[in-house]
Order: sequence, then C-alpha cells, then structure tokens
Amino acid sequence: MFSTGQLYFAVFFVIIFVIGMVWSYTKDKKHRNFHYNGILKIAIILILIITVFATLTFWIHE
Repeated sequence: MFSTGQLYFAVFFVIIFVIGMVWSYTKDKKHRNFHYNGILKIAIILILIITVFATLTFWIHE
C-alpha cells in the first residue's frame, strides 16, 4: 500500500494538475479558434480514410 505522505502527494498533484489544465485551457481559448479552424472536417476525413483502409484490409484477407 501507499504511505500517508504518498497519498497526500498524489491528491495535491492531481488537484494542482487539474487547476493548471483549466487555467491553460481558459488562457488559450481565444487562440484555439484561429489555429484549429476546420479541424472537424479534417478529423472526419481521417476517420473515413482509416475506415476505408480497414474495410479493404478485412475484405481482401477473407
């Protein structure tokens, strides 16, 4: 098992990490729309390509 000190460290680490992530997310919120404009289209195309390749692979190897 873990010692009391290790448990305290883990709890404080998770709390500080989550606070840091939330702070970073809110700080970068205005820049995200500029840099990731159109990312949904790219993600859908990527998923379609992977699906086509997987389908062709399973179809060829049957």
